[in-house]
Amino acid sequence: MAPASNSSRLIIVTGVSGSGRASALRVLEDLGFYCIDNLPVGLALEVMRLTEKRDPSLSGIALGIDPRERMFFPQWPRIFADLERNGIYPEVIFLDASDEVLARRYSETRRPHPMAEGGLTVAEGIHSERLALAELRDRANRIIDTTTLTIHELREVVTAAVLSTATGSRMAISIGSFGYKYGVPVGMDVVLDVRFLPNPFFVAELKHLDGHDIRVHEFVMAEPQARRFLDEVVGLLQFLLPLYQREGKSYLMIGLGCTGGRHRSPVLARELAERLLKLGFESTVRDHHIKR
Repeated sequence: MAPASNSSRLIIVTGVSGSGRASALRVLEDLGFYCIDNLPVGLALEVMRLTEKRDPSLSGIALGIDPRERMFFPQWPRIFADLERNGIYPEVIFLDASDEVLARRYSETRRPHPMAEGGLTVAEGIHSERLALAELRDRANRIIDTTTLTIHELREVVTAAVLSTATGSRMAISIGSFGYKYGVPVGMDVVLDVRFLPNPFFVAELKHLDGHDIRVHEFVMAEPQARRFLDEVVGLLQFLLPLYQREGKSYLMIGLGCTGGRHRSPVLARELAERLLKLGFESTVRDHHIKR
């Protein structure tokens, strides 16, 4: 169900611990939301009434909810029902990441996992938390996987998710090149294999260059199949993008993979971004494995 109005928007930001809730709230603050971390959601209606009276220009309220919030999680269906009876329809942004990345983030910060109590390991704490959050994750309006996102990319994705809901603006598109030998990056919505093209790796003067070099670019794009591939992909995306957006999808991650992620896929990722831009679809390009 859509929010009653932009001025009465209530966004709840939650998800697994370590997935970037604080960073997402900072983005929402920059977008004009009044952000509060760990406020009992039962008080949301009063806060919205007070803030709207004091500052009608606010985009809405954003609440960061920690998975340990015991006053909220056992009761969230009732709390949401109460809010909806008052004309407030909560939008839930759920942040997630792979278990491996979450464990590494906690290892790097040397902080204990909040659910790893009573002798539980970090892995067990993550698993326990996922079970507790499963139903709310299913209820979420947006699920954002932060496994491979930089802070800049997270900002783009959250901004697109929030603004597209309010204005119907075009979705954010991220195009990532990668190498199959290192694995498909997590979070890709569409994955395309470009290993059918001749590999510059086997050309002596190109082997030690990468897809940012004009000589590699010219080698890849000289192949008729490369140009035909791009034509076909652009045609497919012209068909799919409006349908994805109609269903409420605010961002799309497209992966182009070759063997090592150094030559063919970076070239085609940039070519695809340029072609989409000519059609009015802006995108960002990220090379996951070009330096390996």
